[in-house]
Amino acid sequence: MERQPGWRIGTLSGIPIYLGGSWVLVAVVLVALFGPTVQQVLPGLGGWSYAVAFLFVLLLLVSVLVHEAAHALVAQRVGFGVSRIVADFWGGHTAHDGAGGTPGRSAAVAVVGPLANGALALLGWWSWTLVDGTGVPLLLAYAFTWANSFVAVFNLIPGLPLDGGFLLEALVWKVSGNRHVGTTVAGWAGRVVVVVVAVALLLPPLLSGERVPLTRFFWVALVGLFLWQGATQAIRTGRQGLATSRRRLGDAALPAGVVQAGAPLHTVPWSEHPVWVVLDPDGSPDGLVDPPALQRVPRAHWPGTPASAVAVRLPQGWAVRMDPSAGLDGVIEVMRRSGSGVVALLDEDGRPWGVVSTHELSESRS
Repeated sequence: MERQPGWRIGTLSGIPIYLGGSWVLVAVVLVALFGPTVQQVLPGLGGWSYAVAFLFVLLLLVSVLVHEAAHALVAQRVGFGVSRIVADFWGGHTAHDGAGGTPGRSAAVAVVGPLANGALALLGWWSWTLVDGTGVPLLLAYAFTWANSFVAVFNLIPGLPLDGGFLLEALVWKVSGNRHVGTTVAGWAGRVVVVVVAVALLLPPLLSGERVPLTRFFWVALVGLFLWQGATQAIRTGRQGLATSRRRLGDAALPAGVVQAGAPLHTVPWSEHPVWVVLDPDGSPDGLVDPPALQRVPRAHWPGTPASAVAVRLPQGWAVRMDPSAGLDGVIEVMRRSGSGVVALLDEDGRPWGVVSTHELSESRS
């Protein structure tokens, strides 16, 4: 059973929403940091300052979920498969497969998150204008507005793993025609962002002889580590994708034999091919036979056992027409779309000529 990413707190358009266990740690830290600020601004609250800080943390959680909901709904709208929304230590993330992606679709999914925070900032500013005095409602409205404004702007910085990085990836993808080039460029841009942010926040006070607060060092290191790891993963993914896209199907595919579903096992020369595609009565690929699996059938039973009895049936869409000179990207897309780890490759007449599995793809990346 797949491990759940946290506590399930709701569903949006069929998409489960989870609250990660790490979010509790974030909530505790933020309450501890924001509580003294509330007490300083509103000294009359006393110990209730931390309750107000907790309300602010809940408003931040709402902001995170709205941000991720925007990503999820647009991803679903453009045809991506969305599996979950999670609020966690780093804010949140939306898991989707990206199958059938284009630069435009990818950009649309990326940009709506910051736009959602911008809309929340405008809502906070509007509520701010309605509040009189200097009490708790005004403080929460101010903090809510500032936080969402910051998240909207910061997320638009062009470097992965930020949303602006996905926009940069889509732009380079559109210009170059290769998504992997876009991922690599946006990953390197993410590393540049880390360096620029660290220098901008730490170098000026150090040069002027001022003492930099330890909390600033802590947050720069924490956020910088998160961004650097995301950027590094993007660079690695982009390079692997580029390596894969340079390989041809003819280089990676295993030569496949073809056998009718009703053919008795003893009539097939299994040793001639590493894999065999089983055809149904209509002549369409219906499954796959791995010759070593035949050892589970006693030789004495081979004459009365049809090939279909030892075939592994695969999901619909696992067999496609592809030329040996085509790149591996198309096969990866078929795997994502069909959910099959094996793809049968057909010639122009619809006859199987080869098979590619995730094993061959992993070898091509190494």
